[in-house]
Amino acid sequence: MAWWILLAAGLLEVVWAVGLKYTEGFTRFWPSCLTAVALAGSMYLLSVAVRDLPIGTAYAVWVGIGAAGTAILGMAVLNEPVTPLRLFFMVLLGVAILGLKLSAVAT
Repeated sequence: MAWWILLAAGLLEVVWAVGLKYTEGFTRFWPSCLTAVALAGSMYLLSVAVRDLPIGTAYAVWVGIGAAGTAILGMAVLNEPVTPLRLFFMVLLGVAILGLKLSAVAT
């Protein structure tokens, strides 16, 4: 269950990270509210997940989910460049996240 909670925390991290773009420096009310709620929810769920998961692994996976998801949405929604090198490193990030999860389960 902790892994599912961590996944939800990582997805909320994507929401608040992308939300920052739409807050325009926290000058827009509703995007700022959504961003703040997603940030608080992400932190809360991370804190719940680390009750049962090693902090180093959970934090790294949380950051990885956020970084990968934000980069993917940046390319898909915000018209950021999609290059072979960028895609290659996204795959490496995915492998690292999976490796951290698998290594935490094996210990």
